Amino acid sequence: MVMQARTDFDIVIVGGGIVGLASAYKIAQRCPSVRLAVLEKEERLATHQTGRNSGVIHSGLYYKPGSAKARTCAAGREELIAFAQRNGIAHDLCGKIIVATDERELPAMERIFQNGQANGIAGLAKIGPERIREIEPSVTGIAGLHVPSAGIIDFTGVATALAELVATRSAGNKVMTDHQVRGFDKHDFYTNVQTNHGSISTRYLVNCAGLQSDRVARMDGVGSGVRIVPFRGDYVELTPAAAQKIRNLVYPVPDPAFPFLGVHFTRMITGGVECGPNAVFAFKREGYAKTDFSIRDTYEALSHWGTWRLFLRYWRYGLGEYARTFSRKLLLRQLLRLVPSLAMEDLRPGSAGVRAQALGPRGELLDDFKIETTKNSIHVLNAPSPAATASLAIGDHVASLAAERFGLGG
Repeated sequence: MVMQARTDFDIVIVGGGIVGLASAYKIAQRCPSVRLAVLEKEERLATHQTGRNSGVIHSGLYYKPGSAKARTCAAGREELIAFAQRNGIAHDLCGKIIVATDERELPAMERIFQNGQANGIAGLAKIGPERIREIEPSVTGIAGLHVPSAGIIDFTGVATALAELVATRSAGNKVMTDHQVRGFDKHDFYTNVQTNHGSISTRYLVNCAGLQSDRVARMDGVGSGVRIVPFRGDYVELTPAAAQKIRNLVYPVPDPAFPFLGVHFTRMITGGVECGPNAVFAFKREGYAKTDFSIRDTYEALSHWGTWRLFLRYWRYGLGEYARTFSRKLLLRQLLRLVPSLAMEDLRPGSAGVRAQALGPRGELLDDFKIETTKNSIHVLNAPSPAATASLAIGDHVASLAAERFGLGG
């Protein structure tokens, strides 16, 4: 009989964003005797994609029926709302409208409507100009969709609550910030996780590192072929007076030729209204300023031929996005399509986020969630929007995988 070495933890989860914390929470619920640790390299939790997204509770409208995105968004949304209610987290199911301003957008809007019906989106309805004005008096359009099940939430508050519940579930559980994973020293029955604060031993690994997920996978010897290419999204905010023009969430009809939703208006749970985002290649994975640059990040992205294939496919769209990044006038032109009464003085600088866009080995955009497993590890390699909305459902799936692959008991 082979005796296994005693380790510091049974499971180490890399990444203190909402997906990592939701996975820890679900594992702790399912297997209360398991000792687990969440390692976050920043001094605060939810610093990157979780804390820098638009804070929207997605309805699941856009996702391919039957996809992991569609399934987990539907289940995760309901559980997220219940979790927020139990834990006193600010949220508001305010609804949103998608607005067509040109007849050429009507076929795409119809496809979105049919997709939403297939996904069972509650209350989804086609609306005309008069109803658009009733919902959003400052918005102009020829037709639209009303999505009452969409909303806004404090995702950082969700992450904080999840961390507290994980840490208090068992004295053996830890959520540790300022712990950057630098490598893995693998043995037959355990792994030493090398961090900036020394080595932590664990039987199993779960990688929820977001923008760094492909690198963590490669540290673990997982050659999936997935490469994270960062895209920055810049927002502007409306001045307090102009923010009165937007009551809730207002989106354009997205161009089906491109993988982004277009410039939209988002009422924030903390107050105010954001407009954006654009979507431009970021020269640093965690670079939120226009001039941020990392030699390593840029080299890794531009040395991957799939990045160039992506650029060639969307070069015209990309040039337009870069132009709007540096020209407030061009951005305003996009906003005026939906709210014609806006003026340049209504806009002021806002926040920015970076989206971890995963490319496959042939340079293809990975649209759906992607999770890979080994005997002793689980790697969440692609968790784009609506991952925050779906986080608790994703956590359920990770916990099921952990129980199955790692043979965990209760």
